[in-house]
Amino acid sequence: MRLPLLGPSLKIAAACGAVALMALLARGRTEAPPQPPAPAAAETPFVPATLAAPARSAAPSMPGRLGLDEPEAIDPVRLEPARINPVTGLREETLARGDFDAIEASALRLTLARDAGGETPGLFITLVRRGADGPGIAVVRTGPRGRIETKFGPVETLEATLAGGARRICTGFATLGASPLRIDGWLCAPLAQPPEPRSLACTLDALTLDGAEGPAADLFRAAETRRDPGCRPPQPSAATEPPAGRTGSIRVRRAAAGRG
Repeated sequence: MRLPLLGPSLKIAAACGAVALMALLARGRTEAPPQPPAPAAAETPFVPATLAAPARSAAPSMPGRLGLDEPEAIDPVRLEPARINPVTGLREETLARGDFDAIEASALRLTLARDAGGETPGLFITLVRRGADGPGIAVVRTGPRGRIETKFGPVETLEATLAGGARRICTGFATLGASPLRIDGWLCAPLAQPPEPRSLACTLDALTLDGAEGPAADLFRAAETRRDPGCRPPQPSAATEPPAGRTGSIRVRRAAAGRG
């Protein structure tokens, strides 16, 4: 059986229904959410044409130079290069005078340690370390302990027999108290005799630090005001020195007398 053909009106109605169905399907779809606007480009930070100069660090203090104010001394002073002690981390400077092996003359070895306000080893341990650290000197025997007063304050002393190329009876010493400067070492008198306490005190009073700036220089300047006047070297006086002409005339008369 043949189906009847659709008329023009039915075709139009079918087309309209198809359009309506597509519209309904379109409404049922979920619309994508709107995308947020792109963020604005970050502003370029301001960079000045000329950079500011870096802050200047504080000027380092001048370490200065150790010396001895002893014009009458025959042996010159020797200074070893300053070093940082690997055990304590302190800056140390060592001054020496005389030859330890020459027993007919005095011998001095002295070390100045800076910023030494913490706990320090005893005098015996200090002597052992100082002897082994460089000169190769051993502490053979120790004797009585003592104490002297110097411009740096009280100083502990210890009589010690030291052995290197020679064997000598010396006096070890170390400053006491909580000063940021620690001075230690030994002094040996001639002919294997221990030095007199006053001789050691005057030697320490003669210690100087020239050309220094900073806390160490301030401490040395303050210590100089406490120096024993009896330890100061004698000042030459013009009244006690004979004139040069008169001295020459005496020499001429003695020479003439010898020829006669």
